[in-house]
Amino acid sequence: MQIERRLGVSPQERNQCMSEANCPDIFELSDGRFVIIGDDITADVRPLLPADAGIGPSERAVVITRETLTRARSDIPSS
Repeated sequence: MQIERRLGVSPQERNQCMSEANCPDIFELSDGRFVIIGDDITADVRPLLPADAGIGPSERAVVITRETLTRARSDIPSS
């Protein structure tokens, strides 16, 4: 597994990372999966999930800023 590329622009370019904290980011891996770096909100969001959704023991719910995702939109593959 390797990081192939960043989707969108760096956190510094979005003025979201002035230190080693609060640096939301999105990367595509060599196997086609994506890495999302964001704040862990698993405990907060678990009771809000609909009945047909869940967070497994090895999973975490993370939140990123709207700007992080919208700046990555043009880099997200359609298939």
